[in-house]
Amino acid sequence: MSSKPQFESGHEIPVSSQEVPGLESNMPNPKPLYDEIPTDDGKSQKYKAAGKLKGKNAIITGGDSGIGRATAVLFAMEGANSLIAYLPEEEEDAQETKKLVEQYGQQCHLVPTDLKDQANCKKVVDEAVKAFNGKIDILFNNAAYQMVVEDIKDLPEDQWLHTFNTNIHPYFFMAKYALPHMKRGGTIINNASINAYIGRPDLLDYTSTKGAIVSFTRGLSNQQVGKGIRVNAIAPGPVWTPLIPSTMPEKAQKQFTAPIGRPCRSGSGKQ
Repeated sequence: MSSKPQFESGHEIPVSSQEVPGLESNMPNPKPLYDEIPTDDGKSQKYKAAGKLKGKNAIITGGDSGIGRATAVLFAMEGANSLIAYLPEEEEDAQETKKLVEQYGQQCHLVPTDLKDQANCKKVVDEAVKAFNGKIDILFNNAAYQMVVEDIKDLPEDQWLHTFNTNIHPYFFMAKYALPHMKRGGTIINNASINAYIGRPDLLDYTSTKGAIVSFTRGLSNQQVGKGIRVNAIAPGPVWTPLIPSTMPEKAQKQFTAPIGRPCRSGSGKQ
């Protein structure tokens, strides 16, 4: 058996390189999964939906690929419509996500924009209010940026600011603008990371923003729980998304694994 990091299927992690932000369509095989769940025999099976989100409307940032795409597709399988926000450079992936969502009979509205601009965060919410007749049930703050830098002395100040402007500030603005349109039973999900707890040294700025997201989630949750709105965070470990070949050098990709010996390949989170 190979000593290199592998997926549950036994395939080795394919090392490749892309320009930021990266496209799922350009990733080598095996590609990320979005509507299937890996099984213990190294194969996969379709996600079994149960109509848990029938009639719900969701905003998903970074919904064009990776965890965002898998979420949009799984939400559609459960009966929810989506509006996804993504960078204009990711249009190809976004169009594919739209097609996948619509295959399950749900709406997928596209808003290409840069959420580092506060006004664009409001634009996304306004577009969702218009598309969903004023009803927003779910906000999934998912969009993020990372770039591997080994030591703080080599970490550019501009990168530090860019990472915070991408990874945490839009979470605040999106929640602030979406909450007035959410009723009891609504939910906000913030994508944090295992790095907030382990302190990955070569992703200092990214790790710092993920710690901020955890604290933001705790505070907002305590603030909104009395209104019947749940605010939670998820903290994924290594997940095979376009972020990996576009932000990690060959060495880091060859070590791309988790304590159990393999990274996630599925948006369902199973490793």
